[in-house]
Amino acid sequence: MLLGMMSSSPARAQEPSPQNWVASWASAQQIPELQNALPADGLSDATLRQIVHLSVGGTTLRVRLSNAFGTLPLHLTSVHIARPVSLSAAQIDPASDRPLMFSGSADVTIPAGADYLSDPIEFSVAPLSSLAVSIHYDAPPAQQTGHPGSRATSYLVHGDAASVADLPGAKRIDHWYLLSEVDVVAPSNAAAIAVLGDSITDGHGATTNGNDRWTDVLAARLQGSSKTKEIAVLNMGIGGNHLLTDGLGPNVLARFDRDALARAGVRWVVVLEGVNDLGGFTMQSDPPRAAHEAFVQRIVASYEQVIARAHAAHLKAYGATILPYTGSGYYHPPASNEADRQAINQWIRAPGHFDAVIDFDKALADPAQLDHLAAAYDSGDHLHPSPAGYRAMGQLVPLALFRR
Repeated sequence: MLLGMMSSSPARAQEPSPQNWVASWASAQQIPELQNALPADGLSDATLRQIVHLSVGGTTLRVRLSNAFGTLPLHLTSVHIARPVSLSAAQIDPASDRPLMFSGSADVTIPAGADYLSDPIEFSVAPLSSLAVSIHYDAPPAQQTGHPGSRATSYLVHGDAASVADLPGAKRIDHWYLLSEVDVVAPSNAAAIAVLGDSITDGHGATTNGNDRWTDVLAARLQGSSKTKEIAVLNMGIGGNHLLTDGLGPNVLARFDRDALARAGVRWVVVLEGVNDLGGFTMQSDPPRAAHEAFVQRIVASYEQVIARAHAAHLKAYGATILPYTGSGYYHPPASNEADRQAINQWIRAPGHFDAVIDFDKALADPAQLDHLAAAYDSGDHLHPSPAGYRAMGQLVPLALFRR
C-alpha cells in the first residue's frame, strides 16, 4: 500500500495548475418589465443576436447563459459567437463564426433558476473589443431573464440564423436577454472588479452603442496602464435598483452572491447604491425625523452586510458616495432627504468601514450648490450624469486601488 501511495505522488506533482478564468464582461439579470420583454410569440423558432463589449482579452473563452428567473427549463438549439462588423449593426464576420458547445452538444437545456457555462473554446479576443452572441430559440421561455438597460442594440429574426452573416429586416431591441457573462483564460495576475449599482452605473444617459458608461471609461484606463491591464470591469448595475427593497431587479443583498461572488476572478466589489432608496423614502411624503434616522441606519446596515460578505470571500469592498440629485423632477427631494444623503456619505467616507472610498459626490457636485449636479455633468434630469459626467466619474477612480 505504501509503495502504491508513493508511486502516485509524482503524477500529482505533474498535474497542470488550474486555468485562471476571469470574467471580461457581465451583466446583472432580472425579470424584464412588461414593456422591456421580448414578444413571446416572436420567440418561437427565432434567433437573437446580441453584442457585448469586453474589457480584458484572451485566446480561450466561455459564455455564461442565464435562466435565473425562468420558471421552467429553457431549451436553446444553438448558440454561436463571432466578431461583429459594427457596434450598431447585426452584421458579423462570417469567417469568425463559431458554434458553442455544452458538454459536447450544440444544444443546451438550462434548468429553471440556473445559469449555464458553455464549453471552453479557442477564440482570440482583444482587450476592449466586442463579441456577437447569437442564440436560437425553438420555443419561448416560460419567464424571461434579461438585462433591460443594455445601452446596446440586439437583433431578433425568425428562423435559425445564428451563423448568418447579416440579419436584414431584424427587429432592433435595446436590451439584452439570457447573456450573463463572458469569461477568458487570463494570466495568473488577472482579476475582475464587480460594480454593484443602479441606473447611474447601468448608464442611463449614456450613448446607445457608445460604451461610454463610467465603468467603460475605467476599463479603458485600466488597459492603458501596464500595471492594471489585466484587470476587468464588470458593470453589475440595474436601473432602479435599491439597497433595502426590490425595485427594478432584486435588492443588492438578494443579488450579491450571483452578481458579485459568483463572477469569475472577482477580487474587488465597488458599491454605488442608495439614491433610489433615498428618493423613494420621501417621494410621497416627508416622514418624521425619527423615521429618517432609522432609515439611515438601515442603509448603513446594508453597507455593513456587503462589506462583511465581501471580506468573508476575501474580496476588497470599496464604497462610492451617492451623487446629489436636488432638482430632480422624479424624486424632488426635500431638505430632510438631502440631510440623509449627507449622513450616509459621511459614513461611507469615515475610516474603518469600506476598504477605500471613491468620492463621486465631491467630484460631480456643483461647487455653488453642493446638493445639485454640476451643469457640465448633468444629463438634464438633475439625477443622472451625462456622458461627460460619466467620463469624469471613470477618470476619478484611482487605478492604484486595483493593482495586485
